[in-house]
Amino acid sequence: MEYIKSKDIFLLMRDIMKLINPTLMEHGSRVAYIVYKMLQEENRYEEFELADIVMVATMHDIGAYKTEKTRMNDMLQYETRDNMAHSIYGYLFFKYLSPLPDLSKVIMYHHRDYEKLKDSDYEYKDVAAYVNIAEKIDIYANTMGTRFDVNMFRKQAGTKLSETGLERFYQCNDKYNLLEKIKGEEYKQELDEIVEYMIFSNEDKKRFLEMLMYCYGFARESMVLDTVTAVCICEEICQMMFLPEQEREILYYATLIHDIGMLAIPQEIIRALRRLKKEEIKIVRSHIEIARKHLETRMKDEVLDIALAHHERGDGSGYPNRLKEGQISLHQGILQVVDVVSALVSKRSYREAMSKQQVIGLLNEEASKKQLKQQIVSMFVNSYDEIMEHVKTETARTLKMYQTLNLQYQQVSKKYKI
Repeated sequence: MEYIKSKDIFLLMRDIMKLINPTLMEHGSRVAYIVYKMLQEENRYEEFELADIVMVATMHDIGAYKTEKTRMNDMLQYETRDNMAHSIYGYLFFKYLSPLPDLSKVIMYHHRDYEKLKDSDYEYKDVAAYVNIAEKIDIYANTMGTRFDVNMFRKQAGTKLSETGLERFYQCNDKYNLLEKIKGEEYKQELDEIVEYMIFSNEDKKRFLEMLMYCYGFARESMVLDTVTAVCICEEICQMMFLPEQEREILYYATLIHDIGMLAIPQEIIRALRRLKKEEIKIVRSHIEIARKHLETRMKDEVLDIALAHHERGDGSGYPNRLKEGQISLHQGILQVVDVVSALVSKRSYREAMSKQQVIGLLNEEASKKQLKQQIVSMFVNSYDEIMEHVKTETARTLKMYQTLNLQYQQVSKKYKI
């Protein structure tokens, strides 16, 4: 069964990345629109191919979330200084984690001078050259405002920028009034229309969602391990309860995205070394409503109903709807236990990770108060060691991926003397 459409995978990724840094993702959308119109005019690609290119063009600066955290809001500064760093990291991120590895070098090459790129045998070198043009136009147009002259780049034709690409841009701008559409935000509807042609398999969708999970790390690295831990525990419980494959898949999606709203919570609250104030607790609890806002038009209701109830408790003390035991489904109950355990076994700014005895004690206490479902707690407690061994293996695999990305980044960076 399809729990999320192909286009919604992209739109969800775009929305979530906006939570981390809206400036960068708005820039990505404008660049993607310019590239899309240039390529559409050439009639070289089918719509579904254009849709994939739009995704990569939108995410072309994804590496900057990692390498340029202190400069991301000054677009001109980080794009004109040491720009290969985020290009390389973004390329590796997309190559290893996305289902579109063939397009990943677009990210790698989108800052390369055209005179160095033109002799490359890379299939999508012209796309990379077009992203380079679109990016420069968007950054300078936004930075210079009324002083911006669209013809200022003509002197770079054939050297830094593709001459063919520049002429294609000028042609499209005259024909479609691209920059005015961008200024008035009319472009967004056109951009959303092309993503209707995205075609991803269920496996591709899972890879994109897992890639999105790694993106959580741009805001807070611990959130990646928390999510991996939760997914592992959930899978183990589902297997022990002999749940049908379809139900396990629903829970997989729900667990993967259940804490997405936390990306919008200020870091000073998340990392506080003290007891949170009443108003701060209210802000933290708003992550449920934030998640609902971003997910309700993207995910199927059966996934959302589980994800958005992970802080409910059977005695009515939970939030946001103060559900009682009889109103909480088995699937919701599973994620509630999973969320509690993944939090307890993980280190927090205000405490160390809890021991097995502490975790079991707290779970049994909450089950006795009917806050958590006794059946699920008992199953987890009885298989604690086996489940946590699986968690240990999976978190090690995640850390290895991080290490691989960083090692490859260092190696490629040396080649480009960064």
